[in-house]
Amino acid sequence: MSDPLRLFILAGEPSGDRIAADLVARLRQRVTLSLSGVGGDELAGQGIQSLFPMSDLAVMGITDVLLNLPKLLWRLEQTARAILAERPDVVVLVDAQDFSRLLAAKLRKRGFSGTLILYVAPSVWARNPERAAKLKPLFDAVLAVLPFEPAAMDRLDGPATTYVGHPALAEGLPARQTPDRGALVLLPGSREGELRRHLPVLAAMVGDLAGRDEITEFVIPTLPRLRERLSAETRNWPVPVRLVDNRGARRELYASAIAAVCVSGTVTLELALARVPMAVIYALDGHQARVFDKLGRPQVSLPNIILDRPVVPEMVSAPLTADQVSPIVAGLLADKKARQDQIAAFGELYALMEAGMPPYQRQDPAEQVLSIWRNQPAS
Repeated sequence: MSDPLRLFILAGEPSGDRIAADLVARLRQRVTLSLSGVGGDELAGQGIQSLFPMSDLAVMGITDVLLNLPKLLWRLEQTARAILAERPDVVVLVDAQDFSRLLAAKLRKRGFSGTLILYVAPSVWARNPERAAKLKPLFDAVLAVLPFEPAAMDRLDGPATTYVGHPALAEGLPARQTPDRGALVLLPGSREGELRRHLPVLAAMVGDLAGRDEITEFVIPTLPRLRERLSAETRNWPVPVRLVDNRGARRELYASAIAAVCVSGTVTLELALARVPMAVIYALDGHQARVFDKLGRPQVSLPNIILDRPVVPEMVSAPLTADQVSPIVAGLLADKKARQDQIAAFGELYALMEAGMPPYQRQDPAEQVLSIWRNQPAS
């Protein structure tokens, strides 16, 4: 029997944890694995013993980063030392873009010659395109989850990039008719800063929308580690809120939901593939707001970005208030055609995500990792 593939995999937040766990499961179908790294509940389910809590990396916005900078720098050094001590065959860094880039640079500087892969491409197509070329000496390859990203990376002289789709494709629902009534799904994010900025907005919005005939209940899908916190946060909201913390129940919820209000991020793609109409929000901190304005206030939700048109409404500002959000959500609830139009667009999105954009057809991520590893020159 051949020696196991020694894999170090790192995920910095729940969306990356899911992608990483999907990759590990796919690799296990093909080879024997020796696994180490950093992850959350999903990777723990694949047998990983995380080097430290994944939540230590789940910060966003300059304020949160500065507050956590000493811990982040220590985790960066700790991770580099662990990889250099273990000398894995392959290191896969999933998203956590700044941390992953700094870690890759540190590893290369210290002589790491194993295969180094970035899974989830940075948004070089949106800002700072010069970042693409700077990644080339650091990573042997990039695995992209958005179908237009390989062409963008190629155009900007970035690392070799392959489109591999997203695990949510496996859970996509068939085309459906939007119901007249159903649960309103609330997704406030999972990072500390996101929860701090979005929960008060959603609490006030729930009060504004309570009593609407279209809404049968308010539901927050969450992670097991956040359930206690969210239970305490929502206890005094104007109406009861049900919490769901397992993926099976989440799929059932999406199948019958009337709509969702969600923080911009990967969850917008998950909702779109599940055919759930949505309104997208994001409460920016001061630094994020300045960057957003400088960029010309671009679209931020993945369905709008991928389809290159405003399919779902977006409310992005600093500060963000329920006065901005509630009328938009109420309008979506009252307009069945608008919800059905979103669902039709999500079918178009699914087809695009399933196939990829020629000549960059969708590939299996595990096959790509194994091919990149096997074709690396001997160190």
